[in-house]
Amino acid sequence: MKKFDAVVIGDVNIDLVVVGCNQIPQPGQEIFVDNMMMHVGGGAALFTIALAKLGLHVAFDGVLGNDGYGHYIRERFAGYGIDTSMVRTSGTSRTGITIAINPELDRSFITYVGSNAELHVEELDVGQIALGRHVHVTGYRGRRNHTEFVAMAKRLKEAGATLSCDVGWDDTGEWYSGVFELMQHVDVFLMNETEALHYTGFERIEDSLSYMSGFSPHVVIKLGPQGAAAMKDGLQTMSPGFPVEAVDTTGAGDSFNAGYIYGFLTGLDVETCLLYGNVCGALSVGAYGGSTGTPDREGLEAFIRQNKNS
Repeated sequence: MKKFDAVVIGDVNIDLVVVGCNQIPQPGQEIFVDNMMMHVGGGAALFTIALAKLGLHVAFDGVLGNDGYGHYIRERFAGYGIDTSMVRTSGTSRTGITIAINPELDRSFITYVGSNAELHVEELDVGQIALGRHVHVTGYRGRRNHTEFVAMAKRLKEAGATLSCDVGWDDTGEWYSGVFELMQHVDVFLMNETEALHYTGFERIEDSLSYMSGFSPHVVIKLGPQGAAAMKDGLQTMSPGFPVEAVDTTGAGDSFNAGYIYGFLTGLDVETCLLYGNVCGALSVGAYGGSTGTPDREGLEAFIRQNKNS
């Protein structure tokens, strides 16, 4: 018997969102901005919150500092019913912080990784994580932790969990081809358009999907405002996005992931999973903060009804 609908492994930090910063202050200078807000951040954490808001029982596995920010995040998780019993407390590092400047325009970031640097997949308790019927993993870093990621994926599959993975941006620029081995052990593999084209070397999303389908039976590529595409069991499906006014695109991809995986875990077809993902992504960008605008199940259905009738 599984205890959780999903367990999420990955990064969590504080996002300090700075709105209306039109210049960087010079030494000795003070500038004033329109607003500053504090939110829970980190791709895995935002996915977790979005999935919990849709009504699933979710647990988070990561590392927080023993500080005020860490306590704040735990409280925010608890408010959404997210289990934090797997979260470890760092004895040396403070909770990570990202300062997001002008998220309504072309975002710039200043980041302190903090306690997230202490999350190592080879040290995770796979038996405890397998209490989830599904596990969503982030933090793949190519050659740097490929062997550990594949080993973890195999063990979780043996324990009866389904897996999803969002690889994220490769900051080394290598775009390690070992990712295709990892795909073979993951039930739903997610990435955005730029990442897909880098990994496969193709110029068209259709070609990238076809290539990756040789390694994974279920690949999803996020196309931003244009929507998303999926290839499952050799069948390619495209789904358009929704025209919305964006004020903060932070976490839009993570919100899409949550909508898609929610559909997957509730047994829905690919077309509906893509629809749910696109709705969650669209609603996410309408509010400051990576999880503020993400809908609950009622909000998801209301948005779909509204757009069907418009």
